[in-house]
This record gives sequence, structure tokens and C-alpha cells, in this order.
Amino acid sequence: MDHEQEAANSSVAAPATGTPPVRAVTLHGNGVTLSGLLAEPAREPRALLVALHGGGMRAGYFDGRADPATSLLTLAASCGYTALAVDRPGYGRSAAQLPGGAALSEQADTLRAALDDYRLRHPAGAGVLLVGHSLGGATALHTASRWTDKGLLGADVSGIGDRWAPAAKQLAARGGRLSHRMHWGPLALYPPGTFRSADTLITPVPEREAREILDWPQTYARLARHVRVPVRFTFAEHERWWRSDPETVRAMLGRLGSPLSRSERLPGAGHNISLGRTARAYHLRVLAFLEECLTPPEAAKNPPGPR
Repeated sequence: MDHEQEAANSSVAAPATGTPPVRAVTLHGNGVTLSGLLAEPAREPRALLVALHGGGMRAGYFDGRADPATSLLTLAASCGYTALAVDRPGYGRSAAQLPGGAALSEQADTLRAALDDYRLRHPAGAGVLLVGHSLGGATALHTASRWTDKGLLGADVSGIGDRWAPAAKQLAARGGRLSHRMHWGPLALYPPGTFRSADTLITPVPEREAREILDWPQTYARLARHVRVPVRFTFAEHERWWRSDPETVRAMLGRLGSPLSRSERLPGAGHNISLGRTARAYHLRVLAFLEECLTPPEAAKNPPGPR
């Protein structure tokens, strides 16, 4: 990053007044203690939104401190949902307990158990929407494919596909240090202070998780048919990891066992969508999808007529 850009990103905005508070929490699943961040609505929640960060990040990815408008947690809580961002197994509180991390399928089992425990103790409304970014999106799809009760409403993922962009695969295969622009896209897409505040979020990718990265396209092909809830994919305009051409995306969606699947492209966004200037637009679309998942299919097909 050049000095001018670094200076432009050197100040961190304070949280906006009047927004729902975000507090640290712990969850327990399969003997693992997980840390996370929670924002709750003023009344009983309509649903529980569970957000899963990408590789090398933390739960705070969904509560961007550079600009309060980028926080998915406070936005969701202000709209009547409980919003829970979890440090995935191998991150945060569980890093000492799982020094090598955990495979994505193991993470899914632990997360599902932790959410079962949470829902026994706290109101969760009509069910759970999983929101995942990058490897968190892969974990969300793993979790959805192994979900056995009716409490899962859908999955909304970004920063993940099922076909590598050629340059990204070559970089990952070499195991070298990846460029800042591969992860972020053009720096101007992010609010001032983003890269300073992101220093507190960035952490090494656990070894066991890292070993699975190159295998994700094959893994997706196996598990997609077991995902039987609505799914929405979002691709950033400046996504450099995954192919998002129409033919590739149609084939990817066709592998799902979902009753509803769709994809969207977000202009003016880089890979780290939830930290960018367009984060609020993306998060509003996530909540719109959640509303759609809450609508019974019969009501959607037969809306009430004029009175």
C-alpha cells in the first residue's frame, strides 16, 4: 500500500449512536468453546442470522469499525433479527483448543451443535439463516448440507464459487504470499480507516483448513446436492479468486439440491464485500433474501389480492 493510501485509511470511525449494541459472547459445541459477537433486536427476534467469516479473518469482519454503515450485525438487529457472528473453530477463543484448526466438515458439526445449544437457551424466531464469506461460505454450505432439523431457513454466501480463476489457483498452488489486491481488489473500494482497523481482524489460516482450500471445487460437487434450503451467491465485481461468468454460475447452481437458488453480482465491490463501501447495499440484499426465506411458499405463490 502506498503512503498516500495508508494515510487515507488511518482514521477509524466511532460506532454510530442509537445503533443496537454489539457484545462479545461464547458458544459451546461438541466440547469446543467458540467466541463471537452478538447484536440483538429490541423485541423478540424474527429469526437468527449467523455469520461466518472467511479464512484468516475474525467475527469482527461483520461489524466493520471503519464505518458503522458496514456492520451487518447492527443493521440486522435494527431490522428485528438476532445477529451472531462466530469465530469459526480454530479461530478466536477456540484457537488454543484447536491449534491446528479443524476440517470444514468438522467445523460444520461443531457449529451446528453450538447453534443447537444457543437456540435451547435463547429465542431464535422462525429459524436460522447462515451467512458466509469466502471459506466461511464453504463452511456455511457444509453446515447446510449436514443440517437435519427444520430450523434452517437458507444460506447466503459471498466470495466463494466452484471454479478457480486461473491466476488464483496458480497462486494458491504455489503457497506463496498472495498480493493485497488479490484479497481486497482496488483499495478505493473501502472506507477510510479500513486497513488500519482490519489489522485486528487478520490472523493466520489454521493448517488443517488451509489444506482443504485447493480441493473445494471437488468438495462442492459432492456436497451441493445435499443442500436442500434456499441459497444465494453474491460475486463482487472485482472478485479475483473465483470464476463468475454466467455459464459457470448456472452449472454451479444446478448442482444444488435447493428449492431456490440464485446468484447476484455486486458492482463496486472487492472480495471482502462486508468491509467495503457497498457493504450496506449487500447486507440489505442479505436481509431481503432472509425475508424471502421467511415467506411460506404458498403465500409467495398466492399473494392477497386488492381489497
